[in-house]
Amino acid sequence: MTTERRLEIRLPADGRGLLVGPGVEQACKLVDQSASGLRVRLDRSGALPRDLTIVDVPGGVATPVNVVWQKGQEAGLKRAGDGATLRGLVPGRLVPVRDAWRRAGGR
Repeated sequence: MTTERRLEIRLPADGRGLLVGPGVEQACKLVDQSASGLRVRLDRSGALPRDLTIVDVPGGVATPVNVVWQKGQEAGLKRAGDGATLRGLVPGRLVPVRDAWRRAGGR
């Protein structure tokens, strides 16, 4: 029997995401989320760097995250800051993220 160690309630999610970081532009599906993190399923296997930005593709919001675990095509991410919109003017650090979002079909 497995004991649930997480204290926060995890809610199911069914969204389209994009992970962006140094040398990474990876589509993913949001599986579930809590106030401090989320679990994603990657479109393909591959090691992820620790620090990434996840983009809610339909919503156009980018949030910094840290990869806390990865097993096969699933990964657990911890939010490392607040989300920022990719619509309109964005800070310089988010320009590559906005460009990746646009390539993924964001508008």
